[in-house]
Amino acid sequence: MTIPSQISTAIDNSVRALRPLLDGIIPDILLVPGSGWGSAAHSIGREIFSVPAPSIPGFTDSPVAGHTARIQLLALDHEDGLPFHALLLPRTHFYEERGADAVAHAVRVAAALGIKKAILTNGCGSANPQIRPGCVALIADHINLTAATVLHGATFIDLSDAYSPRLRALVHSVDSTIPEAVYAQFPGPQYETPAEVRMAIALGADLVGMSTALETIAAREAGVEVLGLSLITNAAAGTTPGESLSHEEVLEQGASSKDQLAQLLARIIQVWPRY
Repeated sequence: MTIPSQISTAIDNSVRALRPLLDGIIPDILLVPGSGWGSAAHSIGREIFSVPAPSIPGFTDSPVAGHTARIQLLALDHEDGLPFHALLLPRTHFYEERGADAVAHAVRVAAALGIKKAILTNGCGSANPQIRPGCVALIADHINLTAATVLHGATFIDLSDAYSPRLRALVHSVDSTIPEAVYAQFPGPQYETPAEVRMAIALGADLVGMSTALETIAAREAGVEVLGLSLITNAAAGTTPGESLSHEEVLEQGASSKDQLAQLLARIIQVWPRY
């Protein structure tokens, strides 16, 4: 990776603080719980350790309701019967105004710890009437509408398969009904206007949200394979006349979908590829 020295130092500080907690374990996956996914993600395995995010250098409390600012290591069931570990790291959103490198920090720390695969989750709005609230969609591609990047200098990263085809195929082997979609990341924190949603549709997007794309760019730069999962929490602005948007709606959908999401994550991880 080509990153400034101060960013490398921040990553190193986080890694040094996490290694004693990991006690020699190199987690099999990074799991980033997005809006609506927190309760499900934190409940799918046996907890090995859990610490407040601010206790690790480089991580902070989340200002976003519904996002748990904890760092957790879970032991999960895998079909091969061998130990399988997931490291849960909290998300920093671009709209928190801490910069793109803060957004990328979790995936860069995971890569520095030796993690090769990540599940990035989010809650988002659907601009596609065939992908309805309450369902989960696989991210097949993204459109970065933040006018920002996590890359530094002349760093040219191939994003042709930003979201791993083999991991998407694995999810379809678990549940063939899960649709694939193109996700557009807006900067936030305001919700998209109906005109912005129409623009996203014209560009080829099915889903609109405020995360994931920048993290995926950082992950691919670091050589981390990415699976993106979106919980559809609401219809995007302007697609359902008379409906307004609120974060409370996002939290409610996540709470009502907790068991569904936990079961899906557990089933995916049970057949997750070791290599």
